[in-house]
Amino acid sequence: MTLRAAKPERRGLDTMVQRKWATACLAGLCLALVAGCNEPAGESAEEAAPPAQTFEWTLVTTWPKNLPALGTAPEKLAVLVDEMSAGRLSIKVYGDGELVPAFGVFDAVSAGNAEMGHGAAYYWRGKLPVAALFTTVPFGMTAQEMNAWLHYGGGLELWQELYAPFNLVPMAAGNSGVQMAGWFNHEINDVTDMQGLKMRMPGLGGAVIDGLGAAAVTLPGSEIFTSLQTGVIDATEWVGPYNDLAFGLHEAGTYYYYPGWHEPGAMLEAIVNKEAYDSLPSDLRAILVTATRAVNQDTLDEFTARNNAALTTLVREHNVQLRRLPDDVLARLREGSEAVLDGVATDEISRRILDSYRAFHDEVQAYHAISEQAYINARTATGPNANAADEPG
Repeated sequence: MTLRAAKPERRGLDTMVQRKWATACLAGLCLALVAGCNEPAGESAEEAAPPAQTFEWTLVTTWPKNLPALGTAPEKLAVLVDEMSAGRLSIKVYGDGELVPAFGVFDAVSAGNAEMGHGAAYYWRGKLPVAALFTTVPFGMTAQEMNAWLHYGGGLELWQELYAPFNLVPMAAGNSGVQMAGWFNHEINDVTDMQGLKMRMPGLGGAVIDGLGAAAVTLPGSEIFTSLQTGVIDATEWVGPYNDLAFGLHEAGTYYYYPGWHEPGAMLEAIVNKEAYDSLPSDLRAILVTATRAVNQDTLDEFTARNNAALTTLVREHNVQLRRLPDDVLARLREGSEAVLDGVATDEISRRILDSYRAFHDEVQAYHAISEQAYINARTATGPNANAADEPG
């Protein structure tokens, strides 16, 4: 009896509480509406917040404007940053010679005359010999291996330390993958054919061919075609089929040699003026770093996707003579590369960078011997194109 009598009393209590709760909510809603109606125009929470700071940057490059992959990489970077930041960081890109000459990019960004630059670290070998390691090393690491060293092997931190005295923050910003050995106007049958050769080849590769009796010349991309066509140089390396076809180098050179022993994974760089970088809020710095990492991979993907079609066009439509460098020539180039690499260790930081590079190279090469290399060897040996190295397409 007691329990049955308690139930209606409980229901009455619940109903009373619900009514009071509903009345309180309604009162609160009314107060909110009144407050909103009485709020002065233009004083909402969003409108009262200060406008987000915006930044307008200049980016100078070592590449001709809109050159496929190399020249379009910084353009893609600018678009990504603009979209990811909703226009808060806007970057205007200038090609080689539009604001500064190709080889003036490093100094321009260091001095703050431009906030950003895009190029290749081996172009600054004259002032920083060890910088070449952050582009490529003859018979060194591939693009995949370079990315791993930089982002998970301590390479990026060493690169940042190297550039810090120059007021620069470096980032990986593209990779060509394995390049071609270059364009020649006569055949290379043995090492003696290298002697006296005037060849456009920057970086450590240039120092190696100097040791074989050739004369390495460093030229920006915009000067290569005319120099080869007019005989200022006898040979040139540039990148690979995709870019070389765009440059029309088949109209100036006869023989196209592989493999690209001198640039097995040429890393492009973005450099940022340190004061400009530090002036950005943390979210814009994160956007810049993330966009650069995206362009770094995208550039390699583009080269990988386009190179073979371009090589097919060069060989089948333009009758380019595709040749493999003889084994004895490659052996001499490999021998010379080790001596040249030793020569970059001119100070304490250079020695640390070289030691780090070599240690990582040894480890990743050991694993790739039973993974990437072993697989590619097996695929080649058992596949339908086992003997088609000189027949692209």
